Amino acid sequence: MISTSRKRCAIYTRKSTEEGLDQDFNSLDAQREACGAYILSQAGEGWEPVAEHYDDGGWSGGNMSRPALGQLLADVKAGKVDIIVVYKVDRLTRSLADFAKIVEVLDQQGTSFVSVTQAFNTTNSMGRLTLNVLLSFAQFEREVTGERIRDKIAASKKKGMWMGGAIPHGFFVKDRKLLIEPLEAAEVRYIFNCYLELKSVYALVEDLAAKNIVTRIRNVKGGKVIGGVLFGRGALAQILKNPTYNGKIKHKDVIYEAEYKAIIDSETFAQVQKTIADNRYDKSISKSAVSPSLLAGRITDPDGRPMSPTRGQKVNKQYCYYVTRFKPGEDRSTICRLPAGEVDRIVIDSIERHLTHSSDVKESSCKAIWQQENQANKDLARKLGDMTKHELRKVLVDFDVHTRVNDGEIEITINRSGLDVPVIVSVPAKLVRRGNELRMLLHYDGYSKDPKSSDPTLLKLVAQAFAARNYLVSCKDAPIVAQYDHRHLQRLARVSWLAPDIISAIVDGRQPVQLTARQLIRCSDIPLGWQDQRKFLGFP
Repeated sequence: MISTSRKRCAIYTRKSTEEGLDQDFNSLDAQREACGAYILSQAGEGWEPVAEHYDDGGWSGGNMSRPALGQLLADVKAGKVDIIVVYKVDRLTRSLADFAKIVEVLDQQGTSFVSVTQAFNTTNSMGRLTLNVLLSFAQFEREVTGERIRDKIAASKKKGMWMGGAIPHGFFVKDRKLLIEPLEAAEVRYIFNCYLELKSVYALVEDLAAKNIVTRIRNVKGGKVIGGVLFGRGALAQILKNPTYNGKIKHKDVIYEAEYKAIIDSETFAQVQKTIADNRYDKSISKSAVSPSLLAGRITDPDGRPMSPTRGQKVNKQYCYYVTRFKPGEDRSTICRLPAGEVDRIVIDSIERHLTHSSDVKESSCKAIWQQENQANKDLARKLGDMTKHELRKVLVDFDVHTRVNDGEIEITINRSGLDVPVIVSVPAKLVRRGNELRMLLHYDGYSKDPKSSDPTLLKLVAQAFAARNYLVSCKDAPIVAQYDHRHLQRLARVSWLAPDIISAIVDGRQPVQLTARQLIRCSDIPLGWQDQRKFLGFP
C-alpha cells in the first residue's frame, strides 16, 4: 500500500576541507546523489526532496558553527523539513554533545534523522542507540586524529621546522621552507633599530608612516588583494615580540632553534624585549601620568566587574571616584561608584599593617636574611605615609595588589613574591554621605573609624555648640557664632550637652556611620540622659 502522507526530505552534505570542491563532480555531489537515490527509493512512503541545498564545503564537523547547518536547523524550527538525510552520521556532526543539541531540536519539531549508509533513523529507540554508538566512535576518531596532528606539529617545531601559518614580514615560503626576503628583511631591521632609538611604538608608527613603509601586498581567495597599508601599533607589537626574526620557533611556551636563518641578531632582539618589558612596567605604574589613580586596573565592584577612575569638578574642588566599567549594552542601573581617596587610603593602610607583621613574610632558611627582610618591610611601612602617588602606585604593582569591593567590606589581596600563599585582608567598611560628599568609612562594632580624617562638618558643629553655650550662659563674645540669631544659638547650644564620650567619639572620628552634622542640628528631641542619648544617636 502506497502512503499518501508527504514527507519533505532535506539533504545535508559536508566536507572538512575545500580540496577538490572546484571539480565538476566533487564529494558533496557524490553525497547528495546517494541521498537523493535513497529518497527516491522511499517514494512509496511519501518521501520527496526539498529544493534547498544544505552544503558545508570546507567546514569541520567538530562544532556547529556552519552556515548550511544553521540554515537547516532554522528551517526545521520553521516546520519546512520532516526528515534530514545524510550520507553518514559524521557528516552531520562528530561531537556527541552537539548531536544531543541537534536531536533536541528535531524532537521538538517531530523531525526524523536518517543515515543512508548506516540504515537507521531516530524515530525508534534502537536507531538512537546505534547512532550514539557510532557518534562515540566518530568523536573518538576525531580526538585521536587531533592528538596525532598536535604531536606531529610539536615534534616538527622541536626540530626547528616551519609548520605554516601567516608568513611573517621579511620572509617568504619555498618548498615549505621559510626563506629571507631581502627588501622586507631590511625593513624589519629598520623597525627593530628604530624602536630601540625611539622606545615607543606610537613614535615608531609615525616614523614608518613618514617613510611610507607599508605591509606586504597579498592575494587571497577570490582574487582579493589585501595589504599595502601603513603599519599599526598592533602589527608592530607582534613583529617586535616575534622570536621568528631571531631564528627561533615557538611552540606553546617553549622556544626552539629554527632551521631557517635569523633576520635580527640575538643581542638586538634581547634589547628590544627588555625595552618592551620596561615600557609595560612604566605603564603599569602610571609613570607618565600627572596624578595616577592608585587602583586603576586593580579594583572590581561587588559583581566582579572592573572599575575605572573618573574625575569631576565642583567649584574649585576636584572629586575622584572609581566607577563600574560596563560592557556595551550592559544594564547600567547596577553601577557602583566609590570615592577614590577613601578606598585608596584603606588599601594603603592595609598594606602598612601587612608590612609591620613579620609573620606575613616567608621565613628564609637564614635567620639573618629573614630579619633583614622584616626590617626592610617595617621601614617601607613607615615611608608609605610620605610617598607620592607614583611611588605608592609602584608599591601596589610590585606587591601585585588587587581590591574587590563587597557589600559592607573591602577585600584586599596581596600576591607579592616571598609569600607561600596570597595574603587576603578583609576590611569592614561602609559607604556614607557626609554633606555633598560620599565617604568610605571603616566600621567596627557600630562605630565608624576614620583616624586620619574626622568629619570636619561635625567638628565645626561641636565647636560652634560650645561657643553658643558660652555666649548664651556667660554672655562671652564668640565670633564664630556672632552672626546667628537667638533661636539658632539655642539649637547649637543643645549639642554641647551631649555626653562627654559622644563628643570624644566625634572628635576622634568614631561616631556611628549614619550620624551627620545635618541630622544632629535638626534633632529637636535629643534626650537629656546620657544613656538615652547614646541609644538615640546609634551608639552601642
